[in-house]
Amino acid sequence: MTQKPPADYLALPDNLPIPKDDGAADHLDGLLLKSIPLKATDGSLVELASLTGTTVVFIYPMTGVPGVALPDGWDDIPGARGCTPQACSYRDNYPKLKSNLDFLFGLSVQSSAYQKELKNRVELPYEILSDEDLLFANALNLPTFEVNSMKLLKRLTLIIKDGRIIKHHYPVFPSDKDVEWVLTQLL
Repeated sequence: MTQKPPADYLALPDNLPIPKDDGAADHLDGLLLKSIPLKATDGSLVELASLTGTTVVFIYPMTGVPGVALPDGWDDIPGARGCTPQACSYRDNYPKLKSNLDFLFGLSVQSSAYQKELKNRVELPYEILSDEDLLFANALNLPTFEVNSMKLLKRLTLIIKDGRIIKHHYPVFPSDKDVEWVLTQLL
């Protein structure tokens, strides 16, 4: 069994800036996904467009790694902080989610090797997809931001039915409450 992260990785500071809806995701509902293979943390390739049934994909900027500093000013970027708490909230609600959907994935632009560290460290029961080359993000015109020369995805959640986005949640804040929005939509 792997060691769980210290509580400070799971806690969100009270003074985080709240992201504003800039309309950057308004075009997503009803969008039919293109066939873009994404590498999963288990080594498989997943094409969200070809999955049947209901799929939830929560998209996040990047997770931290214990002992490695996050980019300067990370907590000052609206919506940036909270990737590990979000992933863990999906983990903690996984049984309830699985009884109401067919597939659940996290997604970021980090490599699968980077993502696998988080999956193993906090014992996630679902896979994380890598959009390292931003092919999925660019095809859907997903909202992004830049920090330290990295182009990252803004936090966003998609509910997909048979390859078509039926609902989106944007901006997501606080990150650890996103799963509650998903459950409300699915129940």
